[in-house]
Amino acid sequence: MLSYWETTHFIAYDVIIIGAGIVGLSTAASIAEKHPQKKILVLERGLLPTGASTKNAGFACFGSLTELLADLRSTPETAVLDLVQERYLGLLALRQRLGDENIGYEGLGGYELLGEKELYALDELQRINHWLKAIFPKDVFVLENDQIENFGFNTQKVKALVRNTFEGQIDTGKMMQSLWGYVQQKGVRILTGCEVLAWEENPQSITIKVQNQATKTHIDFTAQHLVVCTNAFTPQLLPKLDIRAGRGQVLITEPLKNLRFKGAFHYDEGFFYFRHVGQRILLGGGRNLDFEGETSTELLTTKPIINYLEELLKDVICPYEPVTIAQQWAGIMAFGATKQPIVQWHSPKVLLGARCGGMGVALGSRLGEKLAVMLLEKN
Repeated sequence: MLSYWETTHFIAYDVIIIGAGIVGLSTAASIAEKHPQKKILVLERGLLPTGASTKNAGFACFGSLTELLADLRSTPETAVLDLVQERYLGLLALRQRLGDENIGYEGLGGYELLGEKELYALDELQRINHWLKAIFPKDVFVLENDQIENFGFNTQKVKALVRNTFEGQIDTGKMMQSLWGYVQQKGVRILTGCEVLAWEENPQSITIKVQNQATKTHIDFTAQHLVVCTNAFTPQLLPKLDIRAGRGQVLITEPLKNLRFKGAFHYDEGFFYFRHVGQRILLGGGRNLDFEGETSTELLTTKPIINYLEELLKDVICPYEPVTIAQQWAGIMAFGATKQPIVQWHSPKVLLGARCGGMGVALGSRLGEKLAVMLLEKN
């Protein structure tokens, strides 16, 4: 049972967005920037964003050399190039909106470690650089094998090191706090702990039923339009979409006495990734070790993958100094038959933005802008 004050001030909106991750908040930001008079509500099921927005590794990247080559084996060149451009423009938009200091951006470059089986990529390096000239003003990938030993990597396992000067890294928590604060300053209301149960459309509006945990009943919010930005969790609301979950497991070490590298690093077609966080090493990935098992929305780590990450850390990345694991966690990404995000109308009043393919940090701002434009074209 709601009060007069609640029904008057808390229930009706112009736009309701489900999901307070980077896509949902970026959509809210873009709408508020273009039409500050709009009443916007963001509903988040968790107390914190549930998927990967506050759990990712904080890479400001658009794809490593071997990852792009793998994409080109199954996807037309124009589609892969378009996606690279969207990722890169999304990162620039994120930095421009919030400012580098507010997201902890460091433009230290990215690197990819190549083992024996990835050396084929070096034969394609110049071709890929030429192909990427449509987006970047100079060569993206440069061979820097002299850094393998300087960084302390196992030279028996790491046969080549490719640098990407256009990559960087962010502080994931700082970025999400800044984005949260930014949209609130624009007048956007965010409610957490709000699980959407269903919605009903009619010609005039849409009603969104939300679970009220306090009373075990539901509250009906109303809006002119609904935007669903729940990424891997979208099939729980719309089960027929081509979206499958992909869990990413992550660990971070205690501070090292002599950390020998800085920057963001990729390994094995981007399935593994690591970076420095102060004097710590953050390492994640391993989905390719068990695709079926990691097609999950459970926010849990598993012993086989964590054990593999620890071995990779001690055998390849940091064999020169003992490491101690401080924390481990998991985030949930969204994948499909292609890496192209879903940005489309589901019905006359429901718009979808999902399936970031593990690149939500890069794509989120662009997806939010596109969703805002599509929404406002309706009005």
